[in-house]
Amino acid sequence: MKLKITAGPFEFDAVLETAKAPKTSEAFLKQMPFEGKIVHVRWSGEGVWIPLGDLDFGVGYENHTSHPAPGHIILYPGGISETEILLAYGGVDFSSKMGQLAGNHFITVTSNLDKLPELGRLTLWEGAQSIRFETVEG
Repeated sequence: MKLKITAGPFEFDAVLETAKAPKTSEAFLKQMPFEGKIVHVRWSGEGVWIPLGDLDFGVGYENHTSHPAPGHIILYPGGISETEILLAYGGVDFSSKMGQLAGNHFITVTSNLDKLPELGRLTLWEGAQSIRFETVEG
């Protein structure tokens, strides 16, 4: 399934990883269109995240990783840290002040990957940016 992500002044095409993370994908689709604010990660390296507090997507771990590649979007379903969605724009070692975490890789960005570091720098130096996920027909 194709998605469009608008983050700050940038647009990205993406795919929902329905075969690799079916439960996470299904739970996320129920929230669509999904909007939030991204801030720069505090502990994990080159990434931005959407803090989601105690929002419960009702999923456990599937297709989870602590080292998402640039353009990978993961959902941490909560537990020892708050629920969050993280978008890697470079090297990420996903963790919190509580220690190492793992999140479900459920979206892959497929266009404008060269703009991801610009989004990361913008978020780091200018602060929170709006983000919107929506489905695309076709």
